[in-house]
Order: sequence, then structure tokens, then C-alpha cells
Amino acid sequence: MKQALQEYLANSYTAYHACDNAKAFLLENGFTLLKETEDWDLSEGGKYFVERNGSALIAFCIGGLDNFSYKITASHLDSPALKLKENAVMEGDGYATLNMESYGGGIWYSFFDRPLKIAGRMIFCENGTLRAQTVASDFNVTIPSVAVHMNREVNDSFAVKVQTDMRPLFALSENGVDCLSAIANGNTPVSYDLYLVNADTPYSFGLNDEFLASPRIDNLTSAYASLMALVSHANSDGICVAALLDNEEVGSGTLQGAGSDFLENVLRRIAYALRFDDNEYYKALASSFLLSVDNAHARHPNHPEKSDPTNKTLLGGGVVIKAHANRAYTTDAVSSAVVKTILDKAGVKRQSFFNHSNLRSGGTLGAISLSHVGVMSADIGIAQLAMHSACESFAYSDYVEMVNGLTAFYSSDIAMENGSVTIR
Repeated sequence: MKQALQEYLANSYTAYHACDNAKAFLLENGFTLLKETEDWDLSEGGKYFVERNGSALIAFCIGGLDNFSYKITASHLDSPALKLKENAVMEGDGYATLNMESYGGGIWYSFFDRPLKIAGRMIFCENGTLRAQTVASDFNVTIPSVAVHMNREVNDSFAVKVQTDMRPLFALSENGVDCLSAIANGNTPVSYDLYLVNADTPYSFGLNDEFLASPRIDNLTSAYASLMALVSHANSDGICVAALLDNEEVGSGTLQGAGSDFLENVLRRIAYALRFDDNEYYKALASSFLLSVDNAHARHPNHPEKSDPTNKTLLGGGVVIKAHANRAYTTDAVSSAVVKTILDKAGVKRQSFFNHSNLRSGGTLGAISLSHVGVMSADIGIAQLAMHSACESFAYSDYVEMVNGLTAFYSSDIAMENGSVTIR
């Protein structure tokens, strides 16, 4: 299981790659691809998925329909990166660099002096038809630091400026360099969404190899754990859903993000294809549960003062249940109790996360999803360090606990009536 996770992290350079790899995983495990543009023929016991815009997909399994409801996990496939602008090549003094802009809130200094690939999708025109192709450069580039001798304040107060500091060294140049042709094997795209991403290979570290460091741990670990749980859970009533969405790092307000109608449309179309009307659909939502699965900040060994003093979220402490008074996370007392009960019954380790009260909280896709699909919800995740760095880290045992916890969630029957919740 560890090797499979590492391969997914290593090969999923962008949300497009992560979606392609998830699609291949689902097809290998007997899922059927549906299309939004076609009618859906669904049956009890079936396994299906639908993708949108090449960077998001929703997979689902149809269980027993006597208790028609949804058990949903939602995670995201995108991570902070640098995005290529059009006309990106900048030449001067014999060098070719690339003009970038930031995508999301990365720790940008961590991207210096690393092997970086140019990856994403290109759009090609073939006989009047536009087709998208997922691509990754077969070469690396790098963003060189300015030597300490020329920047004596670098260890004190250096502030990264993306426009000037984050231009990767792409080639030696005398008479022009074509960046796109080098990636597209001599072809010319009509347009593209290309990113500069860390090409480092995931690696274990620690005395007993208990830690794993990798690019894109936030949030590909959650996405892959959701897929693993979806294909291995025990038979249960209702519809088990894994939503792998895009653009969480920039607010989710896109066609394929949590702020779109993607999840809502899929849930409605499942109901209609199974011959349930609007009334049955709304009754199902009232009995459904959503887990927003996105990673959490672990207590930093060198800076414990950044964390809550009594809720010590630690690497190796198990699944994190996240809560926030101003509802940056969707967890409340009832939904927290549901999650705790499911995890405890399955023997899954758990812990709690609260932000330090003097620090601003980050958000995730859970609350955004609820604006379209009103169901009971909680936020959970894997504890990690260096979130939004080019290379993040976590305890591998927590990933195992997350897979086991999500498997238990999908395998449970959750009944809600008159303000009470029964879990079987």
C-alpha cells in the first residue's frame, strides 16, 4: 500500500495527472465511466464514475436501496504551484527563463534549487476538433537562488517576489527557444494550462522510516485514501461517493471545483437514474453525511507555540477531526460524535485539531460543498508538516488509519431521525 501511494504522489504532477491516475485506478477495479452528456443506466451493486474538465471526478458505488442516502467523501486534487503565462519565454544575456504567476498560496522559497517539471495539459486542434492532452516535460528546470554573498539578508528577511524571483532557468539561448514545442514533441498547441511542479521523488525518513516526505501530500493523500476505501469497503446501504475536485487552493469557484454544481448534479442524476423523484432525493439528503477530507496542521516540533495548547495534533496520532468556532470547518458536536463513533467502533486512532486562537484559520472545500448539497458534515484529515511547501511530510501510519477510517465510514449504515443518529 505504501508503494502505491508513493507512485500516486510521484506521478500526479498536476490535478490533470491526478485525475488521469485516479481514472486508471477505478477502471482497474471494475468501475464504469459515465459521461455527463449521456443518459445513465445504473443498477444496484454497480460501480461508476464521471469526470469533468479533465481535473475532477466523482466515483460512486450503489449499495442496498432500502435506505436511500449518500455517504460522501470530498477531497481535492490541486496543490500550490507556479503557472506558465502565455508567451512565457524571456530571453536575455544568453539565458532563457520562463514567465510565471502563482497558483495558490505556496511556500515559494521552498521551490528554489529543486528539480522542477513543466506539466499540465495542452489543447491541440485535429481536423477541426479540439482535444486536451495531459503532458509533462521529459526534462527538468530549476529556479536558482541568489548566492548569499550577493544577498546578505537572505537568512533574515528575504521576501520572495514571484515576477522577478520565481523565473526558472529553462535553457541557454542565443537565437530563440520554443518552450512549448519542447514539451509537445514538436507540435503546436492552441492553448495550455501548464504548471511548474516539484519533480522530487517521495522518500521515507526517520529512525524507523516512519515518516514520508513528498510533493503534493496536501491533498493527494486524502484523495487516494478515499479511492482505496471506496474499492474495499464492506457492503452497506445507500450510495458511497468519493468526490475528487479541483481548484480548492484558489477558492473552488470553478466548473470543476466544490463551488460548482458538479457534486449536486451527480447526486441528483444518481437518484433519477434509480427512479427516485425529487421528494425522495431531498429525503435522502436529510439522511446523508459528508466528510470533507483535507489535511491538518501537525504540532511543529520546533514551534509548538503556533498550535493550540490543549489539542496537540501530532504526527502518528491518527485521523484528525477538525473544528472551528467560526465554521472554517463544518464539524459540529453531532457530526463530530458520528465520526468519533465510527472510528472508535473500527479501532481507528483519532485526535482533534483546533487552530491557535490568535491565528487566522485556513478553510477547505467542505463548507463550499454544503452551499450546494445540504447534508450533515464533518472535516477530517491527516496531520502533516510544511503544508504548501514544495515538499511536505507526514507519518505513514496516519495514512493507514485514514484508509481504515474511511473504509469504516463507507461500510457503516447511518440512520437519522427526529434529531437522533443511529450507526450500524
